[in-house]
Amino acid sequence: MDGNRSKHVAVLLGGWSAEREVSLVSGARIAEALESKGYTVTAVDVQRDLEGLVAALTPRPDVIFNALHGKGGEDGLIQGVLEYLGIPYTHSGVLASAVAMDKAMTKRLLSTVGMPVAEGVIATKEQVLAGHVMAPPYVVKPVDEGSSVGVRIVRESDNFTVLEEDSWVYGRRVLVEKFVPGRELTVGVVGDRALTVTEIVPAQAFYDYTAKYADGGSVHVCPAQIPEPVAGEAMRLALLAHQTLGCSGVSRTDFRWDDSLPGATGLCFLETNTQPGFTPTSLLPEQAAALGISYADLCAWIVEHARCHA
Repeated sequence: MDGNRSKHVAVLLGGWSAEREVSLVSGARIAEALESKGYTVTAVDVQRDLEGLVAALTPRPDVIFNALHGKGGEDGLIQGVLEYLGIPYTHSGVLASAVAMDKAMTKRLLSTVGMPVAEGVIATKEQVLAGHVMAPPYVVKPVDEGSSVGVRIVRESDNFTVLEEDSWVYGRRVLVEKFVPGRELTVGVVGDRALTVTEIVPAQAFYDYTAKYADGGSVHVCPAQIPEPVAGEAMRLALLAHQTLGCSGVSRTDFRWDDSLPGATGLCFLETNTQPGFTPTSLLPEQAAALGISYADLCAWIVEHARCHA
């Protein structure tokens, strides 16, 4: 994964989304790794200030490493700014970023190429507050957030408190999906290669934001101890999602697997993340390491494959 080490790389981190803290951790680690590989690195904490961002990118870097997460960072917005500025940047372009960030749109698109997806509906916040929009158990999630932000499970025995008026701050559109029992699997993709399958075993019942980022919040079994046909199909589907959405560089696709069903028939797509995390507990770097690719080498590979997409 060696390449040109004379480049100036600006690492965009922070932002203003619900995932700001994750981005700060990812970006700091990425900057340190790139410096260890000989790059000149500038870390830029992105605010809602376009003039300030342009000033921070002067003198113009050779490459932008986009370590932002959530709204403004992986939904096509910052990608559009970087396209306008003409600076090569990492990860996916405007269209792939925007589509993948919209979970409902992603499901509609991927279902056309045979991706198994959960039954679901788009409801308004008011409809969900008024009562069950499908028979429980089901999952309520924001249409366009990542890191399991705002995701809640409603089970048959639960009191209906899934959406309180004051606590739901993720917009009026709500994705409600049939709950898929079973195990949590994820597959990272680098370039045109699906890496491996990790099973995520949360310490609590649900793999939420805390389980993802807190020490001891979950156990990652990498590679997953699952039948080879299931692993192979999960990897095929992850690469299919990456290519169908038009992702670039790296992505990570999450699945549920109902192991009570025969073979790989229990696999169900959850979402594709075009900006996988790079924190100490993040899954894509962990999978790369399992295949002998160091964190620093992975970051360098991503830089060397940066481009403008327009």
